Amino acid sequence: MKNLSKICLLLIGVSLLTPGLAAKDPNLKLLKARQGEMQLRAYNVGPLFGMAKGKMEYDAALASKLANNLKTQLSLDIGGTWKQGTDVDAYPGKTTALGKIWSTYPEISNYGKKYANAVNELADAAGNGLDALKPKISAVGKTCKGCHDEFREQK
Repeated sequence: MKNLSKICLLLIGVSLLTPGLAAKDPNLKLLKARQGEMQLRAYNVGPLFGMAKGKMEYDAALASKLANNLKTQLSLDIGGTWKQGTDVDAYPGKTTALGKIWSTYPEISNYGKKYANAVNELADAAGNGLDALKPKISAVGKTCKGCHDEFREQK
């Protein structure tokens, strides 16, 4: 009877430990980090789109600050968060990144360059009036859409 109790306790312990081990998958941290970076982009770009679309009042100081935040993000090296094998096929429901990102590399880097150019131009123009902001934020949006259309699972 003592052995049966020990075996039961051992099985309970293993069953409680197994989910904890699964949660320690280091790739999940990578996914969260790159998603966090994308959320930070969205946080900064959202009001700029709002201003351009007339959904919020244009504010030169805020537009400049947000555009410069996006520019600052360009200096972050988050390449390590884009580990091969962290795509939607390997992590369904946790990411929308397509495996095509790695199989067609360096194609995706061209989108990164276009995005960086658009953000730099936006940062230069954002505080110079709504007419200066509109075409530059539109260019940023087009670079985001192009990459998402090609390299992100469509919902």
